[in-house]
Amino acid sequence: LSELEALMERMKRLQEDKEDEEASQEEMATRFEKEKKESLLVISGGISKHFAVLFPAFDDEIVSTDVSRYVEDPGFGYKDFARRGEDHLPTFRAQDYTWENHGFSLVNRLYSDIGHLLDEKFRMVYNLTYNTMATHEDVDTTTLRRALFNYVHCMYGIRYDDYDYGEVNQLLERSLKVYIKTVTCYPERTTKRMYDSYWRQFKHSEKVHVNLLLMEARMQAELLYALRAITRHLT
Repeated sequence: LSELEALMERMKRLQEDKEDEEASQEEMATRFEKEKKESLLVISGGISKHFAVLFPAFDDEIVSTDVSRYVEDPGFGYKDFARRGEDHLPTFRAQDYTWENHGFSLVNRLYSDIGHLLDEKFRMVYNLTYNTMATHEDVDTTTLRRALFNYVHCMYGIRYDDYDYGEVNQLLERSLKVYIKTVTCYPERTTKRMYDSYWRQFKHSEKVHVNLLLMEARMQAELLYALRAITRHLT
């Protein structure tokens, strides 16, 4: 099967499995922890040796980009939310502090109407779809879009109790996960070859949508941490 046909087959199989049997809360928690720990494999300074062996094409174009001119703090940048090798990594349970129920109202209180604008932006990017996958039409891409969005939040330690992270592992191949981590956390290291290497049969508009989705997911994750901290301070 081609990359595209294999992905569509996995999406179909996931839907059938979901209709037959749902995973238990314990199983979903275990799958989340597995994905969260795996997200630490991509480290600052480039791709880990493990991934460099699997995907050498990703490593040969990475250049050292000086972004210090754009920030006041030269050391500013993404840092993993936990050290690799730790058994108990911190988890932000989305049910305890969600954008819809908590963040939206607080940010509106702090800056009038900005919550509505942000919410509209999040929804528009998340729901943006032509219902196509490359040459296939009338395809429901909800499962795939949710996997992309939730994987970014997983990298930031955010867990949705009602989501089965086994879907992430089945729909997002390792090479795509490396791309997601690089774009989301180290965008200055992203190369055209990395962009070209995943979902080769997809249209550029579909792949650009992936990038928009990743950026909005990251922004929402950052807002959730910041707004939760403000809420705790106010109370």
